[in-house]
Amino acid sequence: MILFDPFWKICEESGENWYTLHNKHGISFSTLHRLKHNKPISTTTINDLCRILNCDVKDIATYVPCDDDQIL
Repeated sequence: MILFDPFWKICEESGENWYTLHNKHGISFSTLHRLKHNKPISTTTINDLCRILNCDVKDIATYVPCDDDQIL
């Protein structure tokens, strides 16, 4: 399972919040909701977030093994 917990930490550190991400950077509220609930987002969105926050992917997402993961 991909978790976006690091995203919220780096937002706090950089002074960004829901309001600025939406109004200043154009990130939709539905995308922010998906991040909050650890739902899938596109690689384009991940790229945008890394650009906005000046960070790497590892700074906004982390992988944690989960029993609910798809069987390969």
